[in-house]
Amino acid sequence: MKVAVTALVAVLLAVIPAVMSASSARADDVRLLWPLQPAQVTRGFDAPAPDWQRGHRGVDLAGEPGQPVYVAGPGTVVYAGMLAGRPVVSVEHDGGLRTSYEPVQATVRAGQRVGATSALGRLVAGHPGCPAPACLHWGAMWGPAQHARYVDPLGLLADTPVRLKPWG
Repeated sequence: MKVAVTALVAVLLAVIPAVMSASSARADDVRLLWPLQPAQVTRGFDAPAPDWQRGHRGVDLAGEPGQPVYVAGPGTVVYAGMLAGRPVVSVEHDGGLRTSYEPVQATVRAGQRVGATSALGRLVAGHPGCPAPACLHWGAMWGPAQHARYVDPLGLLADTPVRLKPWG
């Protein structure tokens, strides 16, 4: 029995780090595309601290009512419907990232697999505080909604420029 337990522990110690590094490698490789074309940020990400306080857990992008909204990367639609009186679409991507889009009148359904650049639906007017005819609230989070760690989706864009500050 002692030999079997020792063998099992050895196997688990060998497998767990490999699984965890594969999962984190996928997460590190996530690069998103803009969900609106053209894209203009009207309100940036403002992470609350601590997590339960008020903040802005995404970015707002200016648009036009009826404009197509595209998925930021391939994934599976996990929600498409009304949430707290607003039409919302949520997509789970490989590696554990979830993105959300609102207000969007969905043309997709939960469980549907979407490829990069697939249309999710049409932008609806009425986002509070929007200075444009319509605004898309675009959010990104790691993990399931009840334990999510919200991140700035702009930092995950494939075309985000990297700027280094001069030293000294």
